[in-house]
Amino acid sequence: MNTKQIIICSKVFILTLVALFSLNGCHRMSEIMVDKNAGMNGSFEYTKNGLPVNWLLYTPYTVPEGDFEIMVDTNVFKDGKQSLKFLVRECSATGGWYSPGFCNEYPAKPGEKYRVTFWVKNDGCQFAVRIGGVSPNKGKYDTIVDSQETIDSWQFYEYHYTIPKEMTRIRIETNILRPGSFWMDDIRIEKLE
Repeated sequence: MNTKQIIICSKVFILTLVALFSLNGCHRMSEIMVDKNAGMNGSFEYTKNGLPVNWLLYTPYTVPEGDFEIMVDTNVFKDGKQSLKFLVRECSATGGWYSPGFCNEYPAKPGEKYRVTFWVKNDGCQFAVRIGGVSPNKGKYDTIVDSQETIDSWQFYEYHYTIPKEMTRIRIETNILRPGSFWMDDIRIEKLE
């Protein structure tokens, strides 16, 4: 090989190594299964591979530091025939994609007002629910629930949120921050006139 061929081979080899390290270092932050016919799926009635469709889920695959299961519970539910259940044995209290949970975003415009409602049961977990306006570069969130309370019977939550300036989507996110069992059902995000 001449010097020019050695340089080209070296560059190709280095680029290949960089690509391999980059791909190996990537970590999926969430899993999603999509079903366009299921709509928001706020009552978790539609599933694929045992997980509710149309939600970004922070699963054991994407949160390897935790020990937990996500499932639909056909025995405990508020609306429809099942709810979303987290059985958490170990987890991070950091929140976001570092802890068991789920989220989704929906199109919105600055100044629009929304009513967000949902039902919860809790046995031992600390859980947090956040609502926010987001854009491609930033977000502004309100933590509407951060609780360690045991909730034996379904408890209803309602929150009103106005989309801040420069935000183009509304986001709801729920995280489990301490081990236990947690159920959520009948999530609704309704635009107010």
